[in-house]
Amino acid sequence: MRQQLCQLRPLTPISNNTSLPSVTPPTSSIHLQSRHFSAAARWKAGLMPDTHDPQPPTDTTNADTRAMVPSPLSDEGYHEHADRYMDALHERAEQLQETREDVEVEFAAGVMSITLPPNGTYVINKQPPNKQIWLSSPISGPKRYDWVVEGEGLHEKQGGGVGDWVYLRDGTRLTELLRKEVGISVDVVGDDIDVKKPSTDPVE
Repeated sequence: MRQQLCQLRPLTPISNNTSLPSVTPPTSSIHLQSRHFSAAARWKAGLMPDTHDPQPPTDTTNADTRAMVPSPLSDEGYHEHADRYMDALHERAEQLQETREDVEVEFAAGVMSITLPPNGTYVINKQPPNKQIWLSSPISGPKRYDWVVEGEGLHEKQGGGVGDWVYLRDGTRLTELLRKEVGISVDVVGDDIDVKKPSTDPVE
């Protein structure tokens, strides 16, 4: 028995220099997460208020999805519609001026200015190169309006549509803005313009 124990080989201690197999974590998932985070960061950056050109929202659930495009106009047609609208607006603005001493109206060479306290001064002018009417409002800022005729589709009677000057970015009409901010109501029905009594409260 003693002889067998003597023949047993002693255990060899593990050296401190013995290297253990290294375990390398997978990098594919970390790389994908990094790419996902970078993409999300870029998307959120486009929605910051101080960005130069933020992307418009893609949710159009509550938006007017009707396509607004300018109606084709010849130079003669543009001047006809624009002059008729500007003349009617000038007439209405002068009527407002007669009822309020603090209102000032000037109209020359296709440019009209309406000073309406406490709002400020509105400038409305023709822009023949673009076939537009431009507005500068002290409340809502600058806007460019195109002549748009609705209800004159492919299968509808030609000339039966209703035209108005429309801001294509949001579908609002120049007539609506003037009624709300200035208290002047110039309703356009086709080629007819009806000048109505102004609102007693220009700013709603």
